[in-house]
Amino acid sequence: MHFLNPELLWALLLAPLALGIYIVLLRRKRRVVLSFSALSLVHEALQGSAARWRRHVPPALVWLALVLSLFALARPVARVTLPADYMTLVLAMDVSRSMLAEDVPPNRIQAAQKAAKDFLQELPPSVRVAIVSFAGTAQVVQHVSDRREDWVAAIDRFQLQRGTATGSGLLLALSTLRPEANINLESTLYGASGGRGLMERQGQGQSLDKRSAAPEPKEMTPVPPGSYTGGAIVLLSDGRRTIGPDPIDAAKMAANLGVRVYTVAFGTPNGFIPGFEGYSFYTQVDEEALKAVAQITQAEFFKATSAQELKGIYEQLSTQFTLERKDTEISALLAAASALLLLLALGLSFKWFRAGMTGLQNPRKV
Repeated sequence: MHFLNPELLWALLLAPLALGIYIVLLRRKRRVVLSFSALSLVHEALQGSAARWRRHVPPALVWLALVLSLFALARPVARVTLPADYMTLVLAMDVSRSMLAEDVPPNRIQAAQKAAKDFLQELPPSVRVAIVSFAGTAQVVQHVSDRREDWVAAIDRFQLQRGTATGSGLLLALSTLRPEANINLESTLYGASGGRGLMERQGQGQSLDKRSAAPEPKEMTPVPPGSYTGGAIVLLSDGRRTIGPDPIDAAKMAANLGVRVYTVAFGTPNGFIPGFEGYSFYTQVDEEALKAVAQITQAEFFKATSAQELKGIYEQLSTQFTLERKDTEISALLAAASALLLLLALGLSFKWFRAGMTGLQNPRKV
């Protein structure tokens, strides 16, 4: 919690001052009552155990109302969990040959496909989804859509390939989520034309007319990591990067755009592919890189060694995307609570002490 006007917190010193004044007034009243023996007897007779604490309840409620009002003057801002607004989720999944490992039955790719489809089916209607697959390169297998049947069909179309370009998958997912950022993917996804793409961005290899006509690339002003609330990326991988850009560099770009990248390491350390093209080899996930990606983008890292664990992770993520944490000023809430306390104090005073005064004014005849 933080405050928009923290200098007004000094006003809270009025609360102990008011409490001290109340205590002084109580002691003075007690001395006045004890100076009249007859009135003292009447006072003791009228006051039972309940009456002794009742007389302090309304002042206590008024004091709490004062504290809340003074606290509201500083305009406190709290992080409140609210239902998420319309948002876009990009699911980036590893489809490298290592996903054939059978340490997660029947194998990693089938277990991941089933868990992903179950996860997408449980998302609220306010969430749109795009799906990116990556192996030796990356591709968008489903553009942003709100049709669940499209999501399921895209996951069923996965084709395993050689290589693991984790950075390429992350950059393509980021470009899909934030197309207005104009991320140049040519040199990343298409190595053959990468050099030409870089030269063109630097103004080389172009005619003077083309250089003057080409629009200047729009520079995005960096924002705090995790501040983008319009969507997020979920990246699942089961192996180490073997090709393409460094995912750490891609994570820094996502952080500058405020996009959170939730990473999932899938598979066990002993996973291996038996008899693949005449060879058997172990596949091990790069947990450190995935942890760093999540940390840089102010998101979370998860580790799943079974289909059930992966399903649980997706269920947890579904809750996070359904409920969104926002910084909200709560001054009005505190002011309303203060007003309710004042009304309650007045109501109790009227109910308890009006009845007592009525009894004194109209004594019962014996």
